[in-house]
Amino acid sequence: MNGLLLALQFFTSIPIRKELQMERKDVTGMYVALPFVGGLIGLAMYGVSILFTDVIGTGSLLASVFVVVVGVALTGGLHLDGFADMGDAFFSYRDKEKRLEILDDPRIGAFGAMVLVLLLIVKIALLEELIHRNEGLLAYFIAVPFLARAGMNVYFSTTRLAKEKGIAHFFKGKLATAKLMAWSVSATIAVAVVLGFVLHSIVVPVVLVFVAVAAVFIFRSWSLKHFGGVSGDLCGAFIEGTEALLWLAIIICI
Repeated sequence: MNGLLLALQFFTSIPIRKELQMERKDVTGMYVALPFVGGLIGLAMYGVSILFTDVIGTGSLLASVFVVVVGVALTGGLHLDGFADMGDAFFSYRDKEKRLEILDDPRIGAFGAMVLVLLLIVKIALLEELIHRNEGLLAYFIAVPFLARAGMNVYFSTTRLAKEKGIAHFFKGKLATAKLMAWSVSATIAVAVVLGFVLHSIVVPVVLVFVAVAAVFIFRSWSLKHFGGVSGDLCGAFIEGTEALLWLAIIICI
């Protein structure tokens, strides 16, 4: 329970006004709970899509806009901030040290703003297409945020730190890596199996797992090359980018 509360406290905008222990088991539990928190966020997004399309009676475009807004609101824009910082840092075309300095800068630059706007447009377009098709929405809305965060756990666990300071450094120092890896991989397989039963198809679950695994390997290699390792901002960027890829994969498959 402490891990779940920590996950809600650090990775959502839900107010958990309680001082929680942050020992090794607690931080590990927080990351174990993170995919499930993602699933809950996805469930809320699904509820908003149903509210607008079935209750209010709007079209799929307006529904998708508010679905994205709710997703951003529930995460407090935390992952989007990481995506924007990554854009500023990478497109500065500076050396690794300077890129890490830009990641730490709370201000957003031109490149960060551009990649952020493009990401939001892409996510709205993908969700509009999915809502319009109205096939397996509940399963997809839960599975995509879940798998993106499970993938992030593997990425974070297997990648060296880009810098020896910051919140990512603190969390990784208290992480039971083997336990988190086992939980994340097992949970990914379990979600894929359940998704297959719900959809009566093995194609989409297999494709989603493949995309999530590919995202881990590619983004890990990319972040090591350009940033020297993982950081909190890059973890947020991974979640946002992987979610978009998973939505795209679903639309292509169905």
